[in-house]
Amino acid sequence: MSPGENGPSTPEDDDPFGYLYADGQARGAQPPSGGGYGYPNSVSRVRAVGERTYGGQQAQYGQAAPQQGGYGQPNAAAYQAPETFPGGAPTTQQPMPGGGSGGGRGRGPNTKGLLIGAVAVVAAVVVGIGIAMLNGNSDEDKKAGDETSAAPTQSQSTKPSPSSSGSGNSADLPTTDAKALRLDGGATTASDVEGAKADGGFYVSGFNQTGASLTWNVSDIPAAGKYTLFVTYGVPGKDANATLTVNDKAQNRPLNLANFAHGPEGDYKKGWTNTYADITLDKGTNTVKISCEQGNQCDVNFDQLWLKPGWK
Repeated sequence: MSPGENGPSTPEDDDPFGYLYADGQARGAQPPSGGGYGYPNSVSRVRAVGERTYGGQQAQYGQAAPQQGGYGQPNAAAYQAPETFPGGAPTTQQPMPGGGSGGGRGRGPNTKGLLIGAVAVVAAVVVGIGIAMLNGNSDEDKKAGDETSAAPTQSQSTKPSPSSSGSGNSADLPTTDAKALRLDGGATTASDVEGAKADGGFYVSGFNQTGASLTWNVSDIPAAGKYTLFVTYGVPGKDANATLTVNDKAQNRPLNLANFAHGPEGDYKKGWTNTYADITLDKGTNTVKISCEQGNQCDVNFDQLWLKPGWK
């Protein structure tokens, strides 16, 4: 070879892909024998037209390819459960916290128990309120009863009622009113204040002065013994008292003429009430006197007087 020459040159030597062209083939270019693209030791990736692979499996053109799993799902042909491999996860499912089994939804809090507890608390509060209300009503009733018992009415008196003794029937005992009484010391009859039970609404007035008195001459007492004298009277919203004398003998204690009706001060109309005193009478005729003496509070009107056998 002379200087400046590189030796003979052929198209196949210059272009490794010359065998693909007609002029290269005319010059005798041949495809490489290694199966590559003219590069030594290249990996042949040539495959027949129409062939394709799916997941490592080859399918011929015109044949159905193996079915692929849906989006996000493994290929059913290639997927195997973990428990099928040696040392795979156990197949037994663990129970969820709070109950439940077999992979089902876990149970929540025991709401039934909470509901029962809440109902029990509400019931206890209601029972407690009911008991408190009953006790309060009982206290008020008792207080009202005590106040009522302090004020005598037509059938009540100012002190407890012991067992009756003596003789006679209350229906047979005499009664009287203002018009049948003997009045002295400035006492007189009047009918200005409504509420008197005597015939015509008359009552004894003018008693608020020392020396004023009324006298009842009681006859037809069936037997000597203990009797209860009842007196209907009215006061102007304040307590009063008088001296009681039976058969010319003054009693040890004054006749109690308190404001048992709880009338307002100055109102005689709302002050009508009654009181009583234990006395001893003789058989036949007796004298009962009520008077305003020194030291008595005598602002009072008298309506009726009557007797019952025995002491209250």
